[in-house]
Amino acid sequence: MFHVHAWGMPYVATLLGAKQVYPGRYEPERLLKLIAAERVTFSHCVPTILQMIITSPAITRYDLSKWKVIIGGAKLPRGLAKAARDAGITIYAGYGMSETCPIISLALPKLHMADWEEDRLLDVVIKTGLPVPLVDLEIMDAKDNPLPHDGVTTGEVVFRTPWLTKSYFKAPDKTMELWRNGWLHSGDVGHIDQEGYLQITDRIKDVIKSGGEWVSSLDLENVMSQHGAVLDSVAIGVPDEKWGERPMMIAVLKPEFKGTVSPADLKAHMKKAADEGRLPRYGVPDRYEFVDEIPKTSVGKHDKKLIRQIYR
Repeated sequence: MFHVHAWGMPYVATLLGAKQVYPGRYEPERLLKLIAAERVTFSHCVPTILQMIITSPAITRYDLSKWKVIIGGAKLPRGLAKAARDAGITIYAGYGMSETCPIISLALPKLHMADWEEDRLLDVVIKTGLPVPLVDLEIMDAKDNPLPHDGVTTGEVVFRTPWLTKSYFKAPDKTMELWRNGWLHSGDVGHIDQEGYLQITDRIKDVIKSGGEWVSSLDLENVMSQHGAVLDSVAIGVPDEKWGERPMMIAVLKPEFKGTVSPADLKAHMKKAADEGRLPRYGVPDRYEFVDEIPKTSVGKHDKKLIRQIYR
Protein backbone atom coordinates (compact mmCIF):
# COMPACT_ATOMS: atom_id res chain seq x y z
CA MET A 1 0.00 0.00 0.00
CA PHE A 2 2.82 2.37 -0.88
CA HIS A 3 2.92 5.67 -2.74
CA VAL A 4 1.06 5.95 -6.07
CA HIS A 5 0.07 2.28 -6.23
CA ALA A 6 -2.22 2.63 -3.21
CA TRP A 7 -4.33 5.26 -5.00
CA GLY A 8 -5.00 3.03 -7.98
CA MET A 9 -5.18 -0.75 -7.96
CA PRO A 10 -6.56 -1.30 -4.42
CA TYR A 11 -9.43 1.15 -5.00
CA VAL A 12 -10.35 -0.44 -8.35
CA ALA A 13 -10.15 -3.97 -6.95
CA THR A 14 -12.31 -3.05 -3.94
CA LEU A 15 -14.97 -1.42 -6.13
CA LEU A 16 -15.01 -4.54 -8.35
CA GLY A 17 -15.21 -6.90 -5.37
CA ALA A 18 -11.99 -8.63 -6.44
CA LYS A 19 -9.81 -10.58 -4.03
CA GLN A 20 -6.55 -8.80 -3.22
CA VAL A 21 -3.32 -10.47 -2.12
CA TYR A 22 -0.65 -8.44 -0.33
CA PRO A 23 2.66 -10.32 -0.14
CA GLY A 24 4.54 -8.37 2.51
CA ARG A 25 8.22 -8.95 1.75
CA TYR A 26 9.20 -9.03 -1.91
CA GLU A 27 11.07 -12.31 -2.12
CA PRO A 28 10.90 -13.94 -5.57
CA GLU A 29 10.02 -17.48 -4.46
CA ARG A 30 7.46 -16.20 -1.96
CA LEU A 31 5.81 -14.13 -4.71
CA LEU A 32 5.74 -17.08 -7.09
CA LYS A 33 4.18 -19.32 -4.43
CA LEU A 34 1.47 -16.72 -3.73
CA ILE A 35 0.71 -16.27 -7.43
CA ALA A 36 0.18 -20.03 -7.75
CA ALA A 37 -1.60 -20.70 -4.43
CA GLU A 38 -3.94 -17.69 -4.58
CA ARG A 39 -4.50 -17.98 -8.35
CA VAL A 40 -3.41 -14.39 -8.92
CA THR A 41 -4.34 -13.16 -12.39
CA PHE A 42 -3.47 -9.46 -12.26
CA SER A 43 -0.65 -7.47 -10.66
CA HIS A 44 1.09 -4.13 -10.81
CA CYS A 45 4.76 -3.57 -9.97
CA VAL A 46 7.97 -1.72 -10.86
CA PRO A 47 10.55 -3.31 -13.21
CA THR A 48 12.83 -4.20 -10.27
CA ILE A 49 10.25 -6.62 -8.82
CA LEU A 50 9.56 -8.24 -12.19
CA GLN A 51 13.28 -8.67 -12.78
CA MET A 52 13.64 -10.41 -9.39
CA ILE A 53 10.96 -12.89 -10.41
CA ILE A 54 12.24 -13.48 -13.96
CA THR A 55 15.80 -14.19 -12.77
CA SER A 56 14.74 -16.48 -9.90
CA PRO A 57 15.68 -20.14 -10.45
CA ALA A 58 12.27 -21.03 -8.95
CA ILE A 59 10.37 -19.57 -11.92
CA THR A 60 10.69 -22.81 -13.92
CA ARG A 61 8.43 -24.57 -11.38
CA TYR A 62 5.42 -22.31 -11.96
CA ASP A 63 2.87 -21.76 -14.72
CA LEU A 64 2.53 -17.98 -15.22
CA SER A 65 0.41 -18.12 -18.37
CA LYS A 66 -2.67 -16.68 -16.61
CA TRP A 67 -0.79 -13.78 -15.01
CA LYS A 68 -1.18 -10.25 -16.39
CA VAL A 69 1.16 -7.52 -15.11
CA ILE A 70 1.22 -3.75 -15.52
CA ILE A 71 4.67 -2.22 -15.12
CA GLY A 72 4.85 1.34 -13.79
CA GLY A 73 7.20 3.62 -11.90
CA ALA A 74 10.00 3.33 -14.47
CA LYS A 75 10.45 2.42 -18.13
CA LEU A 76 9.82 -1.21 -19.06
CA PRO A 77 12.99 -2.24 -20.97
CA ARG A 78 12.44 -4.34 -24.07
CA GLY A 79 14.82 -7.05 -22.84
CA LEU A 80 12.89 -7.47 -19.59
CA ALA A 81 9.54 -7.44 -21.41
CA LYS A 82 10.72 -10.19 -23.77
CA ALA A 83 11.97 -12.31 -20.86
CA ALA A 84 8.59 -11.91 -19.12
CA ARG A 85 6.62 -12.87 -22.22
CA ASP A 86 8.95 -15.84 -22.81
CA ALA A 87 7.96 -16.95 -19.28
CA GLY A 88 4.28 -16.80 -20.29
CA ILE A 89 3.45 -13.51 -18.57
CA THR A 90 1.11 -11.06 -20.32
CA ILE A 91 2.78 -7.73 -19.74
CA TYR A 92 2.37 -4.07 -20.68
CA ALA A 93 3.55 -0.71 -19.43
CA GLY A 94 1.54 1.99 -17.71
CA TYR A 95 2.25 5.60 -16.79
CA GLY A 96 1.30 8.10 -14.15
CA MET A 97 2.73 10.46 -11.55
CA SER A 98 2.04 11.43 -7.97
CA GLU A 99 0.50 14.60 -9.42
CA THR A 100 -1.86 12.62 -11.69
CA CYS A 101 -3.41 10.50 -8.91
CA PRO A 102 -2.15 8.25 -10.58
CA ILE A 103 -3.03 6.82 -14.00
CA ILE A 104 -2.63 8.54 -17.36
CA SER A 105 -1.96 5.82 -19.93
CA LEU A 106 -1.65 2.07 -20.58
CA ALA A 107 0.16 0.31 -23.42
CA LEU A 108 -2.72 -1.96 -24.41
CA PRO A 109 -2.51 -3.20 -28.01
CA LYS A 110 -5.40 -2.14 -30.26
CA LEU A 111 -7.78 -4.73 -31.70
CA HIS A 112 -6.24 -4.60 -35.17
CA MET A 113 -2.87 -5.56 -33.63
CA ALA A 114 -4.17 -8.89 -32.29
CA ASP A 115 -2.62 -10.96 -35.09
CA TRP A 116 0.73 -9.16 -35.11
CA GLU A 117 3.84 -11.29 -34.63
CA GLU A 118 5.29 -11.36 -31.13
CA ASP A 119 8.33 -9.21 -31.88
CA ARG A 120 6.23 -6.42 -33.38
CA LEU A 121 3.74 -6.55 -30.51
CA LEU A 122 6.58 -6.26 -28.02
CA ASP A 123 7.34 -2.79 -29.38
CA VAL A 124 3.77 -1.75 -28.51
CA VAL A 125 3.48 -3.08 -24.96
CA ILE A 126 6.68 -1.33 -23.81
CA LYS A 127 5.42 2.09 -24.93
CA THR A 128 4.19 4.60 -22.37
CA GLY A 129 0.75 3.91 -23.78
CA LEU A 130 -2.63 5.24 -24.88
CA PRO A 131 -4.36 7.83 -22.68
CA VAL A 132 -7.14 6.31 -20.57
CA PRO A 133 -10.69 7.73 -20.80
CA LEU A 134 -11.10 11.41 -19.79
CA VAL A 135 -7.40 12.17 -20.31
CA ASP A 136 -6.33 14.86 -22.78
CA LEU A 137 -2.66 14.30 -23.55
CA GLU A 138 -0.33 16.41 -25.69
CA ILE A 139 3.33 17.12 -26.33
CA MET A 140 4.34 20.77 -26.48
CA ASP A 141 7.37 22.87 -27.32
CA ALA A 142 9.03 25.38 -24.98
CA LYS A 143 6.37 27.98 -25.89
CA ASP A 144 3.50 25.58 -25.12
CA ASN A 145 2.58 25.00 -28.76
CA PRO A 146 1.25 21.50 -29.61
CA LEU A 147 3.62 19.36 -31.68
CA PRO A 148 2.84 16.81 -34.46
CA HIS A 149 1.86 13.24 -33.56
CA ASP A 150 4.36 11.70 -35.96
CA GLY A 151 6.23 9.37 -33.61
CA VAL A 152 9.40 11.43 -34.02
CA THR A 153 8.90 15.03 -32.88
CA THR A 154 9.56 15.30 -29.15
CA GLY A 155 8.32 17.80 -26.60
CA GLU A 156 7.20 18.07 -22.99
CA VAL A 157 4.31 15.78 -22.06
CA VAL A 158 1.30 17.70 -20.71
CA PHE A 159 -2.17 16.59 -19.51
CA ARG A 160 -5.70 17.69 -18.67
CA THR A 161 -8.04 15.40 -16.73
CA PRO A 162 -10.47 15.78 -13.78
CA TRP A 163 -8.26 14.02 -11.22
CA LEU A 164 -5.01 15.99 -11.48
CA THR A 165 -3.55 17.70 -8.43
CA LYS A 166 -4.49 21.36 -8.07
CA SER A 167 -1.32 22.54 -6.35
CA TYR A 168 1.76 21.72 -4.30
CA PHE A 169 1.41 22.22 -0.55
CA LYS A 170 2.60 25.73 0.42
CA ALA A 171 4.64 25.99 -2.79
CA PRO A 172 3.01 28.59 -5.08
CA ASP A 173 6.11 29.01 -7.29
CA LYS A 174 6.33 25.27 -7.90
CA THR A 175 2.57 25.18 -8.58
CA MET A 176 2.89 27.93 -11.21
CA GLU A 177 5.67 25.93 -12.86
CA LEU A 178 3.46 22.81 -12.83
CA TRP A 179 0.38 24.48 -14.34
CA ARG A 180 0.68 26.69 -17.43
CA ASN A 181 -2.05 27.62 -19.90
CA GLY A 182 -4.48 25.11 -18.41
CA TRP A 183 -2.16 22.10 -18.79
CA LEU A 184 -0.22 20.16 -16.16
CA HIS A 185 3.42 20.04 -17.26
CA SER A 186 4.94 16.66 -16.41
CA GLY A 187 8.65 17.38 -16.80
CA ASP A 188 8.82 14.33 -19.09
CA VAL A 189 9.96 14.46 -22.72
CA GLY A 190 8.32 12.24 -25.31
CA HIS A 191 6.56 11.82 -28.65
CA ILE A 192 3.14 10.57 -29.78
CA ASP A 193 2.78 8.32 -32.84
CA GLN A 194 0.05 8.18 -35.48
CA GLU A 195 -1.80 5.49 -33.48
CA GLY A 196 -1.95 7.82 -30.45
CA TYR A 197 0.63 5.98 -28.32
CA LEU A 198 2.81 8.13 -26.11
CA GLN A 199 6.47 7.19 -25.73
CA ILE A 200 8.40 9.01 -23.03
CA THR A 201 12.05 9.30 -24.01
CA ASP A 202 13.39 10.93 -20.85
CA ARG A 203 12.90 13.25 -17.93
CA ILE A 204 13.86 16.81 -18.88
CA LYS A 205 16.43 16.76 -16.07
CA ASP A 206 17.85 13.39 -17.23
CA VAL A 207 18.31 14.14 -20.94
CA ILE A 208 22.00 14.03 -21.91
CA LYS A 209 23.17 16.94 -24.09
CA SER A 210 26.30 16.07 -26.06
CA GLY A 211 27.75 18.59 -28.53
CA GLY A 212 24.39 20.38 -28.71
CA GLU A 213 22.50 17.16 -29.54
CA TRP A 214 20.04 15.46 -27.19
CA VAL A 215 20.66 11.83 -26.22
CA SER A 216 17.88 9.86 -24.48
CA SER A 217 19.09 7.95 -21.43
CA LEU A 218 16.00 5.73 -21.65
CA ASP A 219 16.82 4.75 -25.25
CA LEU A 220 20.35 3.82 -24.17
CA GLU A 221 19.04 1.71 -21.28
CA ASN A 222 16.48 0.02 -23.53
CA VAL A 223 19.15 -1.07 -26.01
CA MET A 224 21.49 -2.19 -23.24
CA SER A 225 18.72 -4.33 -21.70
CA GLN A 226 18.76 -6.44 -24.87
CA HIS A 227 22.34 -7.61 -24.33
CA GLY A 228 22.18 -11.19 -23.09
CA ALA A 229 24.73 -10.63 -20.32
CA VAL A 230 23.15 -7.51 -18.78
CA LEU A 231 20.87 -7.81 -15.77
CA ASP A 232 20.34 -4.07 -15.15
CA SER A 233 21.76 -0.82 -16.51
CA VAL A 234 21.50 2.94 -16.23
CA ALA A 235 22.70 5.77 -18.47
CA ILE A 236 23.83 9.18 -17.24
CA GLY A 237 25.63 12.18 -18.68
CA VAL A 238 29.11 12.99 -17.38
CA PRO A 239 31.13 16.18 -18.06
CA ASP A 240 33.33 16.23 -21.15
CA GLU A 241 35.76 19.00 -22.11
CA LYS A 242 35.10 18.72 -25.84
CA TRP A 243 31.37 17.90 -26.03
CA GLY A 244 30.13 19.41 -22.75
CA GLU A 245 28.60 16.10 -21.73
CA ARG A 246 28.90 12.50 -22.87
CA PRO A 247 26.71 9.48 -22.08
CA MET A 248 28.05 6.80 -19.75
CA MET A 249 26.62 3.34 -19.00
CA ILE A 250 26.66 1.63 -15.60
CA ALA A 251 25.74 -2.06 -15.84
CA VAL A 252 25.09 -5.05 -13.61
CA LEU A 253 26.02 -8.33 -15.29
CA LYS A 254 24.21 -11.62 -14.79
CA PRO A 255 26.27 -13.81 -12.43
CA GLU A 256 27.26 -16.32 -15.10
CA PHE A 257 28.78 -13.57 -17.28
CA LYS A 258 30.94 -11.83 -14.67
CA GLY A 259 34.58 -11.86 -15.76
CA THR A 260 33.76 -12.96 -19.31
CA VAL A 261 32.13 -9.80 -20.69
CA SER A 262 34.14 -6.59 -21.09
CA PRO A 263 33.25 -2.91 -21.57
CA ALA A 264 34.38 -3.34 -25.20
CA ASP A 265 31.68 -6.02 -25.64
CA LEU A 266 28.99 -3.65 -24.40
CA LYS A 267 30.27 -0.84 -26.62
CA ALA A 268 30.17 -3.17 -29.63
CA HIS A 269 26.54 -3.98 -28.79
CA MET A 270 25.65 -0.28 -28.63
CA LYS A 271 27.52 0.48 -31.88
CA LYS A 272 25.60 -2.31 -33.61
CA ALA A 273 22.33 -0.68 -32.47
CA ALA A 274 23.55 2.64 -33.91
CA ASP A 275 24.46 0.92 -37.21
CA GLU A 276 20.91 -0.46 -37.32
CA GLY A 277 19.42 3.01 -36.74
CA ARG A 278 18.13 2.28 -33.23
CA LEU A 279 20.44 4.88 -31.68
CA PRO A 280 22.14 8.00 -33.05
CA ARG A 281 25.84 7.36 -33.69
CA TYR A 282 26.82 10.32 -31.50
CA GLY A 283 24.80 8.75 -28.68
CA VAL A 284 26.96 5.61 -28.30
CA PRO A 285 28.54 5.90 -24.83
CA ASP A 286 32.33 5.99 -24.52
CA ARG A 287 32.56 4.73 -20.94
CA TYR A 288 31.13 1.55 -19.34
CA GLU A 289 31.34 0.63 -15.66
CA PHE A 290 30.40 -2.69 -14.05
CA VAL A 291 28.86 -2.65 -10.57
CA ASP A 292 27.23 -5.23 -8.31
CA GLU A 293 24.14 -3.09 -7.73
CA ILE A 294 22.70 0.16 -9.08
CA PRO A 295 21.39 2.60 -6.43
CA LYS A 296 17.60 2.84 -6.42
CA THR A 297 15.01 5.08 -4.80
CA SER A 298 12.42 3.86 -2.28
CA VAL A 299 9.98 3.16 -5.14
CA GLY A 300 12.44 1.03 -7.12
CA LYS A 301 13.57 3.59 -9.70
CA HIS A 302 17.20 4.17 -10.57
CA ASP A 303 18.42 6.97 -8.31
CA LYS A 304 19.98 9.01 -11.11
CA LYS A 305 20.55 12.01 -8.87
CA LEU A 306 22.78 9.93 -6.58
CA ILE A 307 24.39 8.08 -9.52
CA ARG A 308 25.32 11.39 -11.18
CA GLN A 309 26.86 12.59 -7.91
CA ILE A 310 29.00 9.43 -7.72
CA TYR A 311 30.31 9.46 -11.29
CA ARG A 312 30.61 13.19 -11.90
